[in-house]
Amino acid sequence: MSRLEVADIFRAHGPALREHLRGHFSLGQLKVMSAVEHCRSAALGGHALRCSSCAQAQIAYNSCRNRHCPKCQSSAAQRWLEARQADLLPVPYYHVVFTLPAPISAIAYTNKEIIYGLLFDIAAETLRTIAADPKHLGARIGATLVLHTWGSALTHHPHVHGIVPGGGLAPDADRWVPCKPGFFLSVRVLSRLFRRRFLDELQRLHREGQLQFFGEHIDLSDAEAFADWLAPLRQCEWVVYAKRPFAGPEAVLAYLSRYTHRVAISNSRLIAHDDRGVTFRWKDYREHGRTRQKIMTLRAEEFMRRFLLHVLPSAFHRIRHYGFLANANRKHDIPAVRELLHQPPPTPPAERGDGNADHGRHSPTFVCSHCGAPMLVIETFARAQHIRGPPISARLP
Repeated sequence: MSRLEVADIFRAHGPALREHLRGHFSLGQLKVMSAVEHCRSAALGGHALRCSSCAQAQIAYNSCRNRHCPKCQSSAAQRWLEARQADLLPVPYYHVVFTLPAPISAIAYTNKEIIYGLLFDIAAETLRTIAADPKHLGARIGATLVLHTWGSALTHHPHVHGIVPGGGLAPDADRWVPCKPGFFLSVRVLSRLFRRRFLDELQRLHREGQLQFFGEHIDLSDAEAFADWLAPLRQCEWVVYAKRPFAGPEAVLAYLSRYTHRVAISNSRLIAHDDRGVTFRWKDYREHGRTRQKIMTLRAEEFMRRFLLHVLPSAFHRIRHYGFLANANRKHDIPAVRELLHQPPPTPPAERGDGNADHGRHSPTFVCSHCGAPMLVIETFARAQHIRGPPISARLP
């Protein structure tokens, strides 16, 4: 029996949902629906393969490569991790999370690009500002931030995960400043600065007319109503937390492989798809112990609606690097940090004696599932070409 996939649910119910909510989906959401439905099917074309050893025949259909597709992220994550491996340093790494309060999450859905971008920028600014303060660390740090917009039950819950080396470069870059063992930065201090800076910038964006409001939030277009709405958010606690340091660079890579290219829900969490709806596993973080793992059933239409809540704006980067890990600084700063830590530069993959490089040759794209030998491409077939009618204007007399 084949394993249930998100694609199965979209193939079964997607056409009806598109018809029922015609005009309510963005172009990006429609593209994601189409990509998920057609991923690794004949509609996208593929290859006819034959094993070079046992002559086993196989058909391999092409992937959609959409970043929201549950089936297309493992290979993308692996490529990204291989590129990041050279940046790992022999220092403790910390995991810091910045979360938006529920009221701001509600207006973020209709202002995704602006508020998600602000979440990235203010979280990075907060980390760098507190770290640069001599009362805390007094150093220039680096950070990798990853945006997640979902909770375990597919609800809208924007937050960023930060992976941060435990220390930084001194102001004059002549030494490495380590953080205290087992402690990175004060979470309370981070939370207060994050709250103040985010609300200040949010009010500025409102003043400049860059925020849009709809439905129950339409009244927030008024400056006075918006100021009153912000007032309680200045008093409540904002969730910022830091976990214990990772157990070595290998643990950092393992963690990144799970988080960087994660989508709203993986196929492995799906349990059943029947007349009642879609049943899946979720984790209730308000509970402790074994009761955290729970089962939820949603109508198929509601399941798809929640999944599509998390479609990002086109060309929006959900993984960003800051400080000495930023793309503009990495080439110069990483070697400088390695020198200060007396660590030799990493060995290029082709020179490693781990048996994986195979003297610089690439591993085969397709491998036989029966004997593990490389598969040969004996035929390629193109994606389905749908016949399109001429434009309406061309058909008019």
